[in-house]
This record gives sequence, C-alpha cells and structure tokens, in this order.
Amino acid sequence: MFDIHPATPADAGEVFTLQRAAFVDEAQAYGDPFVLPLTESLDRIGRVLAQEDALVLKAVDGARIVGVVRAATGGTNAVIGRLAVAPDQRRRGIARALLTRVEEGLRARYPGLTSLTLSTGAQSAGEQRLYRERGFAETSRERVADHLVMVHMRKEVVPAVRSGAVGARG
Repeated sequence: MFDIHPATPADAGEVFTLQRAAFVDEAQAYGDPFVLPLTESLDRIGRVLAQEDALVLKAVDGARIVGVVRAATGGTNAVIGRLAVAPDQRRRGIARALLTRVEEGLRARYPGLTSLTLSTGAQSAGEQRLYRERGFAETSRERVADHLVMVHMRKEVVPAVRSGAVGARG
C-alpha cells in the first residue's frame, strides 16, 4: 500500500532519481534522450520543491517514493506536470491516486480554479487514456520537434463556493 504526502526539498534527490527512471521509457519511445524530465537538474527540482506556490505530491510505499506529481497555478488555471511512477510500481493505481489528490489539493488551495491542463506525448496512449478517464479532453496537438508531437489536454472544474459568497446558503 502507498500513502500520498506533500513533497519537501529534502525529497529532491529521490524525486530526481524517480523522475529519471520513470521517463526513460518515454525517451526510448520517442528516440530522444533529452526529454525535459530527463534533463532537469537536481538543483532545479530542489528549487521547485521549495516554492510555496507549487504543489508537489509524492506517493510513498514504506520509506520509498514510488510516484510524484507537481502542479502550478496561473490565474484560474492550474498546470499539472511531471506525473511519474517508478517503473516497477506501475499498474497499482499510483498515477490515478496522485492525479486525484493533486486536483483536490489545487481546488482546496485555489477555490476560484476553473480548469486544469496538462500535456503528454502523442505516442503515450496509456497516459492519454488515464487522463481521459480523469475527465481531461484533448484541446490541441503541437509538433515541438520532427519526432515529437505533444497532446495538450484540459479539464474544466467548477469553482468552489466560499461560505458567505453572494447566493450561498448557510
């Protein structure tokens, strides 16, 4: 079984290692060893984990981080990225649980949130299927290199009603 907790700067090394292991198969599928998650430095990951406005969650099994996801907001939209699960831990519901918890966390932090967006590679059929199951719909495709087309996806969310808001019942 695994638990989900906020990641901290102390987790940077393990998140760095997990991210590299999790994205190797994607790099191989696209024939590109320079996919962004593989080129991100340990220092950069540490800085992201230290940002107060970033939401980074980790799935932990025992003492081991087995999954991670991060999100950032811009106005009423949140961008979800770097969803990664250790290759030997896949097919256990970790990615699905992380997506659910990051959405819950974002909605709690930002009651005015109206949408979530994310991107994945066009050849990543499993990831696209997962995102569609979680309510995301494809909005566009973008060729970013000869060998790489990104699929951009979006999920509309209903903003939370704050108590005391006009029209709210108490």
